[in-house]
Amino acid sequence: MSLIKQLWIAIAAVTLLALGGSLVVSTLTARQYLEQQLNIKNSDNARVLALSLSSQRDKDSVTIELQLASQFDTGYYRSIRLTDPDGEVIAEFHGDSNLDGVPNWFVKLAAIEEQPGVAYVQDGWRQFGTLTLESHTSYVYAALWNNTGRLLLWFLVTACFAGFLGSLLLGRIIAPLRTLVGHAQAIGERRFITTPEPRTTELKVVVRAMNALSERVRQMLADEAQRLENLRRQVQEDAVTGLLERRQFLNTFSARLANPDTPAQGALLILRVCRLNELNRDLGRVSTDKLLRTLAEALGSDANSAGGRLNGSDLVLLAPAAVELAPWATVIAERVHAVADSHASAAILALPMAAVPYSRTDTIAAILARLDTALAGAELKGDRALTIEERADGAPPARTQEQWREILTTALAEKNICLGTCPVRSLGGELIHDEAPTDLTMSGAVIKSGDFLPWATRLGLIGRLDHTVIGAALERIRSGEEQVAVTVSAQSLQDGRFVTGLIALLRDAPDLVHRLWMEIPEESAARNPDAFHAFCLTVKPFDCKFGIKHAGPRFSALGDLHDLGLDYLKVDTSLLRDIDDNQGNQTFVRSLVMLAHTLGLIVIAEGIERPEQQAILADLGFDGLAGPAVT
Repeated sequence: MSLIKQLWIAIAAVTLLALGGSLVVSTLTARQYLEQQLNIKNSDNARVLALSLSSQRDKDSVTIELQLASQFDTGYYRSIRLTDPDGEVIAEFHGDSNLDGVPNWFVKLAAIEEQPGVAYVQDGWRQFGTLTLESHTSYVYAALWNNTGRLLLWFLVTACFAGFLGSLLLGRIIAPLRTLVGHAQAIGERRFITTPEPRTTELKVVVRAMNALSERVRQMLADEAQRLENLRRQVQEDAVTGLLERRQFLNTFSARLANPDTPAQGALLILRVCRLNELNRDLGRVSTDKLLRTLAEALGSDANSAGGRLNGSDLVLLAPAAVELAPWATVIAERVHAVADSHASAAILALPMAAVPYSRTDTIAAILARLDTALAGAELKGDRALTIEERADGAPPARTQEQWREILTTALAEKNICLGTCPVRSLGGELIHDEAPTDLTMSGAVIKSGDFLPWATRLGLIGRLDHTVIGAALERIRSGEEQVAVTVSAQSLQDGRFVTGLIALLRDAPDLVHRLWMEIPEESAARNPDAFHAFCLTVKPFDCKFGIKHAGPRFSALGDLHDLGLDYLKVDTSLLRDIDDNQGNQTFVRSLVMLAHTLGLIVIAEGIERPEQQAILADLGFDGLAGPAVT
């Protein structure tokens, strides 16, 4: 039972006890008073009647009986009896009490001890007889019953008013208590929030201690996140340019190719800084490093692209979303050349560039070979040449915006959405949940999510698509699937209609939501922290699981994770490829897993391709595995 209910019960019990005690005392006091008045009345009436009889000269039995009868007929007496000195009855009258309207149980509880009035009738100097008189008690019980009813009514009115006033006062008193309860629940959900200190002394001490705990956790996590970010930069980024070092860039590229959520086609651009040794000699290492850093910034890697440094002189940019290759590469070339022209050594800078397209079916080795060939052609053309390799003639023609709109609207209307099954298991082999990648079917053909998701976002259909996918996941759970995980896009988090529809879906399936896992890519969460935070707090009360996928590259940018109440974390494939012999990534991943476990999160490794990796992943602290090697 909650503390608030206990307080209400205690207040109600005290109020009833006080009112009940007052009612009993008042009733008993009234009964005693009426009893005294009744006895005084009996005594007075007896003396008056005896005096009247004594004053009569002729005390014949008929006259006395008539006088006693007239007195009795007034209706206020239960009995009148006159006896002679020897105890013989001269005249006697009896009447029944009328207790209409007064319940018998009340008569028994409030029994009145009546004392009869006794007086002596004289005949001159001789005692004529003894008069005994008892009044009716019915009117006393009626008066006592009516008085008790009025008292009870007054007490009820007083209790209602006291309850209303108490509600107002208790509401103000327990408001800090409700805040304290919410604070405790948040800590139980791994959300270390802070709340204002209440005025109540006892609660202030508790809230102050809980706030101190939250602040310590917040500071600890902030420090750990900063340390983790510094470690990531040390092991994954080139110290001069800030781009990914060669090994990490190739891991990232490989992960993008294997990820069905990324576009099936993209582009790769390379920039070579020629005569780097001469630049070091003429400008000095500091100036040369500054130049390389400026050129790397000019490449302009963003959330959808990734930049890397393949070797000392080659900078590369991966753009999965670059469909129109020539305009994209030309813009980057102009930006790089503008930076070069503003440099003092512009005359000796040779910056050939090349760009090639790729598709998901290509291998990294084949793509890099084509890129080297295109770069060699650029070097032959001149110091500022740009070579662009056209897409193969056999590549399927790109669909237009209207074609994609028709495909997506038809798929949503006809629910041509297929949820795949990719098991995620614990290190012991138990099923944690089934990932459900989303595909579309069109005339028997399957369209991967990486191909249609960018167009669904551009056409404003992503919210409807995510709503349909979550509905399909709940139907799969209803049909017997244990646990199902689906991905929610960043744009849906900011779509009010999607959030409203999602809440309705979750409310309509209260017995299923605890088996629904929803996840959002780390990059999307980092770009929209406010929407991500609000969405986490919205879905948390429904007992569904919520987590982050592809985590690691921008983990420190997620902000106050201790406020979100996340349930799990999936570490990105790019950090786990060849983890067996990559000591730098091992150190980073171990720290990432330790930080996630501090927050109480389940940590899952993505993209596991070789079963023998399980031993090293277990040593790093992972709780589960996902990928082609997990069946």
